[in-house]
Amino acid sequence: MIGLRTLAAIGLVALLPLPASGQQRPTITQRLRENQERLEEIRRERLRLQSDLSRLQGQAHTLSQELDNIDRQKSATSRIVNELDRQIGSLGSELDTVTIDLMLAQDALAEKRAVLETRLTEIYKRGSLWIFEVLLAAESFGDLLSRYKYLYLVSRQDRALTREIEELRDRVGQRRRELVTVHTEMGRQRGDRVQELSRYVSLEQRRQLALRSTQAARQEASDRLSALARAEQELNNLIATLERERARGPATASTITDDARGRLDWPADGRVIYRFGREAGPDNTTLTRRGIGIAVPPGTPVRAVARGTVDRTGPYGTYGLLVILNHGGGYYTVYLYLSSVAVTADQAVEAGQVIGLSGGAATEEGPHIEFQIRGEGAIALDPQNWLKRK
Repeated sequence: MIGLRTLAAIGLVALLPLPASGQQRPTITQRLRENQERLEEIRRERLRLQSDLSRLQGQAHTLSQELDNIDRQKSATSRIVNELDRQIGSLGSELDTVTIDLMLAQDALAEKRAVLETRLTEIYKRGSLWIFEVLLAAESFGDLLSRYKYLYLVSRQDRALTREIEELRDRVGQRRRELVTVHTEMGRQRGDRVQELSRYVSLEQRRQLALRSTQAARQEASDRLSALARAEQELNNLIATLERERARGPATASTITDDARGRLDWPADGRVIYRFGREAGPDNTTLTRRGIGIAVPPGTPVRAVARGTVDRTGPYGTYGLLVILNHGGGYYTVYLYLSSVAVTADQAVEAGQVIGLSGGAATEEGPHIEFQIRGEGAIALDPQNWLKRK
């Protein structure tokens, strides 16, 4: 029969707690899912930026918008890299924790198996009739109860030991699976990090190209504005000269009067792409429009809006071919960005007569003409106040 000291030793080992696995917290699978959701959220934001950039490239836009979009994509990519670094560091800590827990579980399993082996050896040595021998050897009823209680405690501890061994075995298997999962996830995230860093470098190179393009576009816009300003000033000087010559000559009746406001036919039927007055240009510049831009296909007939006399025709700087009609009384109409001219100087024209064909294909605005009206004193008037309303 096993002595009380042996029983106490067996009971102490059997009742030892399992190695602590920490407080209740999300499983590795749940934490990996949460990490993936954070990354996907940032990636969705970057995808929206990429869609915005594609849309910008499919329509008229400034290079500063593209540059701003690229900067925001870089910021999103940087956040992804930092999130991957954080997750890789967290997985490294998780890997250490799981490894230590696995070692503790394996040690506990080995210890419990040793105890179980000792118990099995004792049972094997005593044989199946040992229980009856213990009970039948009782000297009194009280001794019988004590022996029965002793056998009951031994059997309960044996069952608890078997249960603990099974739980430890399951725990060891779970920790091994978690190790594989963590290793796999770390490898995947390291690969993602390499790709994201490559994307960041690509975005930076694209940003530099866009920046150089922006600088070139700014210089080009500045040169264009300067050329337009010079051409506008020359045109103003020309019309002022024509007005001085008219003032020295005999007075003539005007074919354009105040009653003509809102009644003149359009020189060409098209969409207005820029209006009379000041408009914002690139880099906080301002462009003053003396007329309106009318988008029409190249070669569209351009007609006189009223009866008059041709004062000037021919090429005129950045405006290309132009025609200036004198309507008397200090009123002039100006037709710019023509591809060809159908009239000559001093020729009388009637309202609706074709004076040339449209051009403007080489301009930033695309194919169009510009139409201006000048009043007495060569002052620029808003053509849309004089043309028929559409």
